Amino acid sequence: MSNHTAALFEPAPGLASVAVGRPVRGAFTYRIPPELQGRLQPGHRLEVPFGRSRELGVYLGPAPEAPPAGRLKAITRLLDDAPIIPEDVLTLVRFAASHYRYPLGEAIQSILPPGLNVPEAVPPIPDEVVLIAEALVDQVPELGRAPAQAATLGYLLAIGGQAPVAEVAHAVPGAREHLKRLHAKGFVRLLEVEKLKGSRPELTAARPETLTPEQQTARTVLLASLEEGAFSPFLLHGVTGSGKTEVYMQAAEAALARGRGVLVLVPEIALTPQLVGRFRSRFGHRVALLHSALTSRERMRSWQQLARGDVRLAVGVRSAIFAPVRDLGLIVVDEEHDPSFKQDRALPYNARDLAVVRARNCGATVVLGSATPSLETLENVRRERYRLLELRRRVDDRPMPRLELVDLRQVRPRSAHDSGGEPPILSAPLLTAMEQTLQRGQQVILFLNRRGHSAFLVCQTCGEAVRCRNCDVSLTHHLARQRLVCHYCGDHRPVPNGCDACRGPLLALGVGTERVEAEVAERFPSARVARLDRDAITSDHRLTELLSAFARREIDVLVGTQMVAKGHDFPGVTLVCVVLADTSLSLPDFRAAERTFHLLTQVAGRAGRGQEPGRVLVQTYHPDAAPIQRTLAGDYAGFAEEELSWRQRLAWPPFTRLAAIRIEDRDPDRTVRAARLLGERVAQVLPPARMGVRVLGPAPAPLARLQGLTRWQMLIKAPTHAVLQPVLAALEAALDELPSSVRVAIDVDPGAML
Repeated sequence: MSNHTAALFEPAPGLASVAVGRPVRGAFTYRIPPELQGRLQPGHRLEVPFGRSRELGVYLGPAPEAPPAGRLKAITRLLDDAPIIPEDVLTLVRFAASHYRYPLGEAIQSILPPGLNVPEAVPPIPDEVVLIAEALVDQVPELGRAPAQAATLGYLLAIGGQAPVAEVAHAVPGAREHLKRLHAKGFVRLLEVEKLKGSRPELTAARPETLTPEQQTARTVLLASLEEGAFSPFLLHGVTGSGKTEVYMQAAEAALARGRGVLVLVPEIALTPQLVGRFRSRFGHRVALLHSALTSRERMRSWQQLARGDVRLAVGVRSAIFAPVRDLGLIVVDEEHDPSFKQDRALPYNARDLAVVRARNCGATVVLGSATPSLETLENVRRERYRLLELRRRVDDRPMPRLELVDLRQVRPRSAHDSGGEPPILSAPLLTAMEQTLQRGQQVILFLNRRGHSAFLVCQTCGEAVRCRNCDVSLTHHLARQRLVCHYCGDHRPVPNGCDACRGPLLALGVGTERVEAEVAERFPSARVARLDRDAITSDHRLTELLSAFARREIDVLVGTQMVAKGHDFPGVTLVCVVLADTSLSLPDFRAAERTFHLLTQVAGRAGRGQEPGRVLVQTYHPDAAPIQRTLAGDYAGFAEEELSWRQRLAWPPFTRLAAIRIEDRDPDRTVRAARLLGERVAQVLPPARMGVRVLGPAPAPLARLQGLTRWQMLIKAPTHAVLQPVLAALEAALDELPSSVRVAIDVDPGAML
């Protein structure tokens, strides 16, 4: 069996350090067989024996001298001619595995697209794609013994050296096979041409004739940074509609002109059609798209295009931080404040933070853009770690939308005479505003960060809510499907005829996007209404079609969750309403106020981005809540100052480093025992009090039961990551004392407390 190399030794000839795609920490040492001597480079995919199976391995470099005990196994085979993972990406994922306490082999495996994350050789030319053949040499006489190949190459040279494969195959019989052989000999290159999927003409934007003075200043500073070619982190703080995307694109142009690669990260798939449309209208086919809604073939094609250097610009969601962009010179993180950049499953990384790490490693410029910067980023600006660029005004001096408060306590009261059910969620002021907007031929966005028709069903007799059988939450009522659905574990069931406990009648309470959509359709029967949430959007194609239809003004009212709040630019929208601003205020999370402020400001920014002024209505039962009041006043600075002061007093990020330890088991007693054992082990290794390490818990998690698992949680605070790491190392060492059924997740820099 392979020997785990824990100690440090001098590199030994003929030995390879390999990360294996299994849940084991560290690297393993293998013998390099004679036929692979001198051929391996860091980032090469390998097939290696591991136990009784064959596993995917990635070559990390020469191994230290192996310990004397045991016999080393040899690498089975090399899977690719060239390294699939560039050196800078390999460095990044090794950092991420160490920082986030995750097995290195599994971390590497998780960043690869489907097809590359298994121990199989991948053909260099996938089927079912359009190819272009480009002549690289004109030494036709060398092919004298292969006249068919010479004829194929001669045809290419005669027409200028480039043509679609279909055209060459039509002109030269058997050309497809000849081209493959020419490709293997290095006479031609076969380049994939990706169809323009994921964007529509309606989702593009023309290049502006001039920039605003603030845009010009930001562009000048970024171009100087790119010219310098050194690591430079920036916060681009621009109000909604101020033209941040145009600054990104002109910086990307400058980076590409200097031969550097560009990576643009967005938080949600919902943003990619519009952003990709804009980048492709400017850069043509030279844009690779990376997100999970693409097919496995499409994701692999984009990865291979980038790894070969055929494409130098990538746009994608958080996983694209590991994209193999060559000679990376510019990284853009749009909407950097968004919690979607933090991955909770598998490798629990934050793509925004890794963007800064990767830029530092590559000597690149990194731009974090937002209208409402995260408090972590703002604090880095205050400490002069990042430089600040500001766009305080909208493009063309368009006014910011007018924000108005709708106090639901006054306009939507519950009275003793209510005959049952809840009153309509659309208040009289909102209905009047919608009617006026639709009469003018303008568009409306209604935002509610909750799916379904009703939040829950409750028994009118005993008061019990219908709850999930696996999770500590009530089930959401989906009227159109006549189902109750758990949005945590996915469990669902038909709507019962009565209460499970007492058979009493059930009452639908709360509100979701499905109910808002139905209420709008009832109140405005002639309006064209659509819904944008994860229940309505079942594919990448459906998402793009819906956004395109809204851009073409074929939809009058768009009802949606936070998918409608992020980054979209629809000039026809003049009215935005936050249907219920209170949904995130009461969450048991120290970031609840910040998340509320972010969401409200972002969704308000969708209004008035065209020639007509915008109006925003915010419906709430808590009109005096600080995030709501600060949003109405457009006072980001005041909100940030107040929130940072509170965080500093209570030692929450960004003034401390945080790790969440989550303990889960199907047996509640085993969960409690495991949590208390880990708590004891952590207490034994805590540094002196003067080091500032604090432990909260262990205690039941805010969501105490999820997917049939009982959950406990422990939070560890430390002033720096360096102080935190030894405590986490000791905790990891104690995991071997736990029963195998207990699952423990270590989440460094957690994004949410639930």
